[in-house]
Amino acid sequence: MPKYRYKAVTSAGKKSVGMLEAVSIQKAREVISEKGLWVTDIIDASETTLYKEISLGGPKVKTDQFTIFCRQLATMYRAGVSIVEAIQILRDQTASKTLAKLLDEIAEKMRGGQQLSDAVASYPTVFSPVFVSMVHAGEVAGNLDIMLERLAIFFEKERNTREKVKSAMIYPAIMLIMMVFVVIFMMLFVIPQYATSFEGMGMELPLPTRIVMAVSEFTQSYWYIVILSMFVPTLIWKLIRRTEEGRQRTDYFLLKLPVFGTLWHKQAVARFSRTFSSLLVAAIPLMQGLSIVANVVNNAAISKVINDVKDQVMSGNSMAETFKESKLFPPMVVQMMAIGERSGAIEEMLEKVADFYEADVDQMADRLKVLIEPLMILLLTGVVGVIVMAVMMPTFKMMEGYL
Repeated sequence: MPKYRYKAVTSAGKKSVGMLEAVSIQKAREVISEKGLWVTDIIDASETTLYKEISLGGPKVKTDQFTIFCRQLATMYRAGVSIVEAIQILRDQTASKTLAKLLDEIAEKMRGGQQLSDAVASYPTVFSPVFVSMVHAGEVAGNLDIMLERLAIFFEKERNTREKVKSAMIYPAIMLIMMVFVVIFMMLFVIPQYATSFEGMGMELPLPTRIVMAVSEFTQSYWYIVILSMFVPTLIWKLIRRTEEGRQRTDYFLLKLPVFGTLWHKQAVARFSRTFSSLLVAAIPLMQGLSIVANVVNNAAISKVINDVKDQVMSGNSMAETFKESKLFPPMVVQMMAIGERSGAIEEMLEKVADFYEADVDQMADRLKVLIEPLMILLLTGVVGVIVMAVMMPTFKMMEGYL
């Protein structure tokens, strides 16, 4: 009899993991549900081979390809095409070989009697807990077409917000890399030419010139140390983030950075609001919804706040008041939550919050792209200009002597 490995949460929101034997994944899900657990992930243990364990966490599909898949699946299903037939059609037309292979396997599992939520749950690196939970809720409630439509909208908005933030980050990243390479090139090939000329002058070089010459000599002699030192901050960062506390501290630090920290913070709030709202609309219980959101919000500091809120809500405290104490959620978000709690329409309030912050992220990203371009050009020009001036100072000094 097949064995299934599962992850679930209790009605109180506590995580539970385990393994059981069942004739099918659907039967396994039913057995787990009878224990009062809400399944967030379930896979066939026989599929977890050594190869899959070490293959970088499992198959991956590009965000834009997955978003297109969600939209096309929702459209075809609402048009009356059966879910298995729709998946087979999308398998034949997708440009992603990985996604095509997964869809072929999913269609085969569904022909074997599995529901869509059970079939996709075997691929957690592609189909997130949000996708699995909302599809399962749609299957139970008999409104899978509505859930697929909401998922399509959810992933489209998530992708648009992510792309906006990414586009705002690309230019400064490229400029910083260019600046590093320009400085290294000057230290290795340009400055040594001037150093040879200065040696024959027999004059005391200005301090800025001596500093630049010393840096150039060090770069020439120990170039490998310079190159390795460029990777040291990344290595230290990764070592710090290996622990849960380290991830929380570093993610909190990122949220507090000037300019970009604000952008990332707004993006995280938008993701939280959109995800939580979608789960509540799908009739996912509040505690389970908070557990799922904490796992997909992609920021350890905010995840900790959500988990703390879940514990406080279990004790009978107001969710809005608990979020307010964290200081990581803006007052408008907290107030909208409070209104939603009082009116019984918290999912509608969170959806409005998500709309607001997604629009705010779009506008801020556009403004940043306009402002950062000249600032990065000035920074690159300033760094190169300082080096050039330091090199030219002895020449100016010598010309003054002739005058």
